[in-house]
Amino acid sequence: MSLVDTNWLENNLKNVKIIDCSWHMPQTNRNGFEEFKKQHIPNSVFFDLDKNSKLNTDLPHMLTDKISWEKIVSEMGINNEDKIVIYDNSDVISSCRCWYNFIYFGHNPKLVRVLDGGLKKWNKENRITNDNLSKILKSNYKADEKKELVKNKLDIDENITLKKFTVIDARSKERFEGKIAEPRKGLRSGSIKNSFCLPYTELINKDGTFVTKDKILEKFKTTKSDFNNNLVFSCGSGVTASVLALAYSLIDNKYMPTIYDGSWSEYGKF
Repeated sequence: MSLVDTNWLENNLKNVKIIDCSWHMPQTNRNGFEEFKKQHIPNSVFFDLDKNSKLNTDLPHMLTDKISWEKIVSEMGINNEDKIVIYDNSDVISSCRCWYNFIYFGHNPKLVRVLDGGLKKWNKENRITNDNLSKILKSNYKADEKKELVKNKLDIDENITLKKFTVIDARSKERFEGKIAEPRKGLRSGSIKNSFCLPYTELINKDGTFVTKDKILEKFKTTKSDFNNNLVFSCGSGVTASVLALAYSLIDNKYMPTIYDGSWSEYGKF
């Protein structure tokens, strides 16, 4: 199970490493780290989704390299055998991407969880928060890349003919069908040939929790895709694709999340 609820986390605050991965779209003028410094779940450490991605590229949120990941996680004080709970204050979007990153770099999937409903639900239930910055004891984290869990543009192009996997896009139907412009400059409208659309927003309730497993299965069926074939998720920049990946893991506990990392930010370039 890739999720924990607020009751579980409150009862296990001292038994897990807690990560705040709050991230916001640039146009919101919000800063996840500044918000973290003012309020967070006790004992949390902050994960900066932008800074902890690949830096020498014009594509957003691309996976960093193995050595950089080991340094990032070691400086967060996380060990390979730690149980991890990730949350955010942005409707679980960024926490799902952080979840995917940990699994890609070899953390045991059974030890990585996302807080269902995130900080929004935690606050609504008046659970304890503080503004204390935890003292971090640096660890010696070792990564083990699972390269089969990421696809690149060449893989996507070849698959149009070979059909070895099914691509499902987490963007809105209007963006997927090319009816509206992309929010990022320099991108055409549209979608990958032979891909399917399931907007990630259809899997999230108003309180930021995931819909039921039955509803998730129903939503995947509406795509009319062959989801018995290997599933690869895409979106605008690889973030909301991870929401679909986590949702699918809730109805197939053997599924290992696989993402087209460049997503439409790469594929949609003019």
